[in-house]
Amino acid sequence: MNDSPPRMPTPDWQLADFDFELPPELIAQHPAAERSASRLLDATVEPAADRVFRELPALLSPGDLLVFNDTRVIHARLHGAKASGGAVEALVERVLPGHEVLAHLRASKSPRPGNVVRFAGAFDAEVLGRAGPDDALFHLRFPADPLALLERHGHVPLPPYITHADGADDAARYQTVFAARPGAVAAPTASLHFDAPLLAALEARGVRRAAVTLHVGAGTFQPVRAERIAEHRMHSEWFEVGAATVAAITATRAAGGRIVAAGTTTLRALESAARVAGGRLAPYSGETDIFITPGYRFAVVDRLLTNFHLPRSTLLMLVSAFAGHERMRALYRHAVASRYRFFSYGDAMLLDRA
Repeated sequence: MNDSPPRMPTPDWQLADFDFELPPELIAQHPAAERSASRLLDATVEPAADRVFRELPALLSPGDLLVFNDTRVIHARLHGAKASGGAVEALVERVLPGHEVLAHLRASKSPRPGNVVRFAGAFDAEVLGRAGPDDALFHLRFPADPLALLERHGHVPLPPYITHADGADDAARYQTVFAARPGAVAAPTASLHFDAPLLAALEARGVRRAAVTLHVGAGTFQPVRAERIAEHRMHSEWFEVGAATVAAITATRAAGGRIVAAGTTTLRALESAARVAGGRLAPYSGETDIFITPGYRFAVVDRLLTNFHLPRSTLLMLVSAFAGHERMRALYRHAVASRYRFFSYGDAMLLDRA
């Protein structure tokens, strides 16, 4: 589907408009000792308040609806070798029917159609050809269920800015406690802060829950190379917004409650479904390449929980569209000065829609 966002008169946004200085030591390499013990910058008040994530129930109201992305991160990274002995590293981007996958491959010389790669010294995958925009992906056929093979032989696909090899702690913590539908190669990180006691406290507060699915792709880390951000093209990801979630949102709206998206992936799924229906939310399952930048008119989400994002990234552009460009610049300055932890294993903020 074509998800070019509707526009209001806006500046000709440049990539430099979304840059900021980030000390490398603020890039979190490991999660907080407890999920809900991470910090939370409450930007729904002025000035913004420094809190702990487990305080979230007090910041929401009875009757609000918190919407999560229930995708499950698969062990998408594989190490292998070609028949020639050359090393290959694969990152499975998408699982297809018929034991086939689309994957990014790194090798000194790209394998050709018909070549075989042996992964983890355990199973052979046949190279069927190239696929995706600019033929950036390889089409592979596995000998059995890819999800089962990845679970047994793959590694947690930690983001490129996390420098340690994955371990048992990452297998547990780079996954939400409510992950249900396997298919993501990156975690919906704003939801990594939720644990069972916090979910129970939200329920006791009268905050309801609903779910969407968006299988986060490796393209979420794709850098924006165009200086004019309007020239950037997003990767495509599969998502689903079900009838039960649409009904819950409709009922919440009718009762005066707010729709709170846990993470940018949840927001992108909801706004994508609304775009298909002309601005009115309806159930939908399919692909989205929605690119949300300042000037976008939001149709569904009132509040957003989100981690702190990379400089010059599409996710920083999204949160700037949601809360206001100058507001986000001020919040990020505060976060850096206050030594918040950034990116996937970092801290979070709560934003109101501007």
